[in-house]
Amino acid sequence: MDKQVTTAAEALADVTDGQSFAVGGFGLSGVPETLINAVHAAGAANLHVVSNNCGADGRGLGVLLEAGRIARVTGSYVGANKEFARQYLSGELEVELIPQGTLAERLRAGGSGIPAFFTPAGVGTQVAEGGIPWRYAAGGTSRTESGGGTVAVASPPKEVRVFDNREYVLERAITTDWALVRAARGDRHGNLVFHSAARNFNPLAAMAGRITVAEVEQLVEPGDIDPDEVHLPGVFVQRVVALTPEQVAAKHDNIERRSVSAPTTREAVRP
Repeated sequence: MDKQVTTAAEALADVTDGQSFAVGGFGLSGVPETLINAVHAAGAANLHVVSNNCGADGRGLGVLLEAGRIARVTGSYVGANKEFARQYLSGELEVELIPQGTLAERLRAGGSGIPAFFTPAGVGTQVAEGGIPWRYAAGGTSRTESGGGTVAVASPPKEVRVFDNREYVLERAITTDWALVRAARGDRHGNLVFHSAARNFNPLAAMAGRITVAEVEQLVEPGDIDPDEVHLPGVFVQRVVALTPEQVAAKHDNIERRSVSAPTTREAVRP
């Protein structure tokens, strides 16, 4: 029952090339950066990452991306990650972009033992009909008249069925070799509590992993967390790493960007 592991490096010592990872976090909130850095230090490559987004330049999953360790990304948002866009458009990275709610449900389904489900999201679009570029041909930074380079791999069409006179598209569940998540509190049995926005994709990612590793900001004893406060039960977690005070303080939760316009002439001379 005691799932505590001393360090992130120890918790991920058996990571190998080509494995898949479900990674929690949304934007820059709730990102398991210590565990991501441990994967980077382990030298694993050719990884398949499933996450809402792929970090930012030099932060989060962006660390693995810039090192050329990620071969495929399944997510719903590119964001302001210039390296992500560059690798995708140049044919270095395979990317499956799917609706955000569908991604969340595919992860939850994987953890719940549901192999597939039908959803109305994507009906009548390339999500259902296929043809979304997953990978461009190498050197595909040159553009065709349609706006993209030569498509090497495109998304396949999906089954569409009618229920109660409405069309729905079939989506497959997602399971991964590993899941990496970050929690505000956790006990040695793996019961986790997430703070605010960190609660969105972290529990879902944790459910989808065959081996789930949680980095926790505050490690408490079993029984110290009220069962009603548990966001993710320990049955979904195999390894727990307690962060040091320095690791806790190093997180990047501030995602606001202040933009101040230049004063008008009248404002500039106002006493």
